Amino acid sequence: MNVLVDFARTGRIGPLHCGMPLAEAEHLLGPGRPHPAHIMKGPDIDGYPYSWGGLKLDVTQRAVSGIWIHLWPGSTAKLPALVVPESESFEATVLREELITALDSAGCEHHVNDTLTFGQQSSILTRPADVYAVFSLPGRDNHVPHRDRHYLDVMHKYTA
Repeated sequence: MNVLVDFARTGRIGPLHCGMPLAEAEHLLGPGRPHPAHIMKGPDIDGYPYSWGGLKLDVTQRAVSGIWIHLWPGSTAKLPALVVPESESFEATVLREELITALDSAGCEHHVNDTLTFGQQSSILTRPADVYAVFSLPGRDNHVPHRDRHYLDVMHKYTA
């Protein structure tokens, strides 16, 4: 939860931040798994992610243009040791109310994001870091205790 709250407050995950060179991110994280578009078209193609388990970095002009943490409720998320120093994996089941409470406790301002709140999903946007958190009802393959509550699916930040 601390990693998620820090990301929501600062827009950074440890030393990772939007605008940093991909080479610097790979130096910190180790080689990432490039999207197949990078493999087919070469390293100069923009907008496709490099991934390290549940952490994805969008790349534009060989710089980090987006940071994504993907969670799968009811499972274990795998993130690089730089992101979760104590362990590379953690419980990925985060209720919307739990994250909201943690953000409130940390003094992190957040608002409903109307653009991504519709149907069976909801979203918030944190300030001043502009990090989005997207929640949804669990899918049938998600093994969670509360089928009628919203769980965190992804947190992301990107530059325009």
